[in-house]
Amino acid sequence: MTCHHCGAELKTRLIDLGSAPPSHTYLTQQTLQAPEKWYPLEVWVCETCWLAQTLDLAPQSEFFSADHAHFNASSSTWLAHARRYVDEMSVQFGLTAESMVIEAASGDGYLLQYVKELGIPCLGIEHTEGAAQAVRGKGIEVITASFGIALAQKLAAQGKSADLIAANNVLTHVPDINDFVAGFTALLKPGGVATFEFPHLANLMRHNQFDTIHHAHFSYLSLTAVMRILAYNGLAVFDVAELPTLSGSLRVFAQRADRGRHGTSGRVGEMLEAELRTGIASTGFYRTFQARAEGVKDDFVAFLIDAKRAGKTVAAYGAAAKGNTLLNYAGVRGDLISYVVDRNPAKQGMFMPGSRIPVRGVEYLAQTRPDFIVILPWNQQAEVMDQLAYASQWGAQFVVAFPQLSIIPQAR
Repeated sequence: MTCHHCGAELKTRLIDLGSAPPSHTYLTQQTLQAPEKWYPLEVWVCETCWLAQTLDLAPQSEFFSADHAHFNASSSTWLAHARRYVDEMSVQFGLTAESMVIEAASGDGYLLQYVKELGIPCLGIEHTEGAAQAVRGKGIEVITASFGIALAQKLAAQGKSADLIAANNVLTHVPDINDFVAGFTALLKPGGVATFEFPHLANLMRHNQFDTIHHAHFSYLSLTAVMRILAYNGLAVFDVAELPTLSGSLRVFAQRADRGRHGTSGRVGEMLEAELRTGIASTGFYRTFQARAEGVKDDFVAFLIDAKRAGKTVAAYGAAAKGNTLLNYAGVRGDLISYVVDRNPAKQGMFMPGSRIPVRGVEYLAQTRPDFIVILPWNQQAEVMDQLAYASQWGAQFVVAFPQLSIIPQAR
């Protein structure tokens, strides 16, 4: 086993979550009758570059189908975050109708729609056809392909170099992280800027967020590791910001190392020092995570069993990948959680991979009135509780498993 980035031998295991099917392979009535592929789910840490990473067990095509529905437009919180990003970047970097903004892994166009509103030329790059079609439906140009050095060089040769390239919550998903990052160096204009947003490994560790681990997340990132990866591929980090998204993320600003025009902010050194104090660059930092994850799992299962024995009904909100990691690691099935509701119509009528729990529309909650509603995307707890305030009519209680089990007395 060697590191995805530097090739060093991997010796330190962060966590073993057993085995699970790919978290995005939702089942239909037809595939429900067929066997599923399960893969071991382990994360290891490189002691040379400190990149935390899942084991390479299958090609990316095993984890994302061509029609994989990655839609962000169903989350008002995420849309608000995207709009703020566009507004801030357009002002900070003086983007105009003469500029070019490119997003790698543009999803359903949730971010580029706001670029388009400002009259700034933009281009999406999205490797799943289902999401790419949604981008085109917004009148935005999109290329259906995986981003990397070959595509970047082709676009640059066509005169489509970028003033700003956004990579929001995609750096964790790329199997060849060097090829992906090298593409930014090739595609940026001399004074261009790339931004990378990703959940901060320090918060994953601090808050027991093992549910963010799944097969399609190939990397778990710190500034310490990201700076090394970017520098190796010709990019220099000049600023960093902490974000509340996904319960604690970083936004890293980078430019071409050979032609960048921005001075380095003091925040970069401060964050590196904070990570060192936390223990990011020491093996001991990672060795307690397994036991803490097992504690979260055990408490969650105990709650579900107690609820069942008491004759209480339990449903869940949010058919997202993080929920699948928790359900499969905990061995939860439909006898403990009756169904999951989700606002995304593409997931309704399907079944969660592994657990095979059915996915319903949100209106199904009011029809069945469960006693407990488990919020699987716990990072959206406030938004979900606001949306489901009507559940107080029948006295429903909300439950979150992270960073430890919490039962909220009544919907509000």
